[in-house]
Amino acid sequence: MNEIWSNVILTFVQMGTERDNSICFSFGVIADIQYADVEDGYNFMKTRKRYYRNSITLLSEAVEEWNKDCMPPSFILQLGDIIDGLNAQHKASKKALKNVMQEFKKSKADIHHIWGNHEFYNFSRHCLMSSALNSQHLGNSMTPASSNRVNSNVGEDKQETFYCYDFCPFPSFRFVVIDCYDLSTLGREDCSKKYQESLKIIRKINKNEDLNNPEGLGAAKQRFVQFNGGLSQDQLEWLDEVLSYSDENQEKVIVVGHIPVHPCAADTICLVWNFDDVLAVLYSHKCVVSFMAGHDHDGGYFQDERGIHHITFEGVIETPPTSHAFGTVFVYKDKMILKGNGRVPHRVMPYPECDNQ
Repeated sequence: MNEIWSNVILTFVQMGTERDNSICFSFGVIADIQYADVEDGYNFMKTRKRYYRNSITLLSEAVEEWNKDCMPPSFILQLGDIIDGLNAQHKASKKALKNVMQEFKKSKADIHHIWGNHEFYNFSRHCLMSSALNSQHLGNSMTPASSNRVNSNVGEDKQETFYCYDFCPFPSFRFVVIDCYDLSTLGREDCSKKYQESLKIIRKINKNEDLNNPEGLGAAKQRFVQFNGGLSQDQLEWLDEVLSYSDENQEKVIVVGHIPVHPCAADTICLVWNFDDVLAVLYSHKCVVSFMAGHDHDGGYFQDERGIHHITFEGVIETPPTSHAFGTVFVYKDKMILKGNGRVPHRVMPYPECDNQ
């Protein structure tokens, strides 16, 4: 995006923030912090530098910016991979998480946490459910699907549960947090049904000894690696029910997960295993306006044929100390405007039904 267009967007946001009552609310977004108190390193392919120790500094600066904004965000979306898996190797997972959470505690806004693969490198699913990274208590849904899920959890096998909830921060707007590692070999006990099901799914396609290795899979199937995951049929049905409620109540919905679900919004190695099933659910409803994710540190964007804005946020972990990687989304009745910082670009995103107005 050229400098002139960037200035136009920033001016528009500033005008709206200060004088335009059509802004409904705003929220902050940050992805893939992956903090670890270790020296800088590189990604798996040795092609991108990772700034492990400095990532917490960039988080601190993002929180500071959000707090002093003339229109502070109503909440923050932390899109997963809050600390790096290296912490587990150094037996520093709890300490690293404590350090990062201390920075988030400085925020004036609530933090909604999404779980990524690095959460499961550091903690079991059982541990995460009872940790500060479980933000389900911030869900304020009155949808029948969410009420039924709360009631069914009483007798549910803890090994098979999934982490999801929805909340309504403003009338006619709903956010749905999904669990992209519901089907995964990460974080679950070997004896669990979902672990065994997930192992079969990945081994059927990926014949490599190292299941994180995509070698020989080809672009169409390279997502079948261990650092990705999928949604179970139970979760897909839950998502469908929540979206049906939003259709009936004429709400606009933003779905949020760690892993992207559209091949044009990220590298094809960074996709939900059964992304086509997820898209089928999204496409069966008129309420969905956006899907937000992290995971692919390069970021990405695509508006699909249904008008849904797929936004993949750039990762903090691969952001140099001289830059940033976070954004603030200003929500209007007819569009969203992303005010990016550093590697995160600015975007104007009209809702599907408003494109031609």
